Amino acid sequence: MPFPSAALAPGETVAASFAEQFAAVRRCTEELCAPLATEDYVIQSMPEASPAKWHLAHTSWFFETFVLHPHVPGYRSFHPEFNYLFNSYYQALGPRWARDQRGVLSRPTVEDTYRYRKYIDDQIRELLDAGNVAMLDRVADTIVLGLHHEQQHQELILTDLKHAFAQNPLRPAYHSAKRSIGAPPPSRWVRFAEALVEIGHAGAPEQRTGTFPQSSGPLFRGAHFAYDNERPRHKTLRPAFRLANRLVTNAEYLAFMTDGGYAKPQLWLSDGWAARQAGDWQAPLYWEKRDETWSTFTLTGQRPIGPDEPVCHVSYYEADAFARWARARLPTEAEWESAAETVAIGGHFLEAGRGQPGAMPAADDHGPLFQLFGDVWQWTASPHVSYPGYRQPAGALGEYNGKFMCNQMVLRGASCATPRSHARRTYRNFFPPEARWQFSGIRLASDA
Repeated sequence: MPFPSAALAPGETVAASFAEQFAAVRRCTEELCAPLATEDYVIQSMPEASPAKWHLAHTSWFFETFVLHPHVPGYRSFHPEFNYLFNSYYQALGPRWARDQRGVLSRPTVEDTYRYRKYIDDQIRELLDAGNVAMLDRVADTIVLGLHHEQQHQELILTDLKHAFAQNPLRPAYHSAKRSIGAPPPSRWVRFAEALVEIGHAGAPEQRTGTFPQSSGPLFRGAHFAYDNERPRHKTLRPAFRLANRLVTNAEYLAFMTDGGYAKPQLWLSDGWAARQAGDWQAPLYWEKRDETWSTFTLTGQRPIGPDEPVCHVSYYEADAFARWARARLPTEAEWESAAETVAIGGHFLEAGRGQPGAMPAADDHGPLFQLFGDVWQWTASPHVSYPGYRQPAGALGEYNGKFMCNQMVLRGASCATPRSHARRTYRNFFPPEARWQFSGIRLASDA
């Protein structure tokens, strides 16, 4: 089954009404789950991953908790225990079911979970159709946040399912998309001079002009939305540097492996070497070697390594070790974002239906820096910390990003599992440095 045709059109061309945008995102989540058997919905293959059923319920819980309960007089919960079962990490909202135990929740059933989603969708649709301008102005920004939150979980549904299917000796395929063909452009450096640059999102959280009916069209557009950790926009001195014009390929990473990259502690950070040893890492996640031939597990099943495809499913530690081996380094997020200002947003996103990074840049990816967006998230050398002047939002929603500004590394761009309307230049994705199950890859940088 192909991937959803689109959660939304690219941000610059969104023309649908706000209600249609809400329906499109919610529909996309369910379309991603359409190929699944009932048994697929409930499996949890590791503590960091969640069952598809939990994703379906949690994204509905978000709208129930942050929109319906506080803003709809007399609102009645679908189920009184769902706040406990489907709260992810919001301490301010009370106790939660343990993250690593989500896979034991046989109830509510998949059928009940879809019934819950419909209940929430009907309630939100009723709120939007009521035409109460004052009410809509109060809830619009939270609904938009909820839509982007759901798009994050759309990507997680695919990454978590991929990890779960990879544990199955039958190597089941999620879908049957064709493999990419072709080759990436020749590798070269793109030089950037020293400059005082601005990075971060320019708008304030409350910057929304007019009342809801007039502003509802562009509310979802990438140019208008940003998470709080992307603000405030600020100046930073960026020394001269060079950025690779494309991503590191499987063939290039295999050369690192062949040269003993996983056996040379001098290439690795101390914590990275400990993680490599503890996990017995010998290759990127999902790679397998049989009869001297490497293959990898994909959403289309097991298949030979594509040498020209971007290397994927590597941790920050592996990316950093490769960069040292290549006599280069990873870019800072200031370098990445300021360089991205020169490139239009294009690439292979969720809507392309690949579910795997492509060897060639997408048709709308014209360079000179290729595959900045789509295909794989790119590790940067920057820790996830607050920007100068950042203030964590009040209330439970302040826990969305602020509480994770420690022990996480920033990734930039987007991946082949990211909805296109969710990608933007200022996006600060973040994961622990040992994380490997996301669609994460490598772009090199060096001092000029």
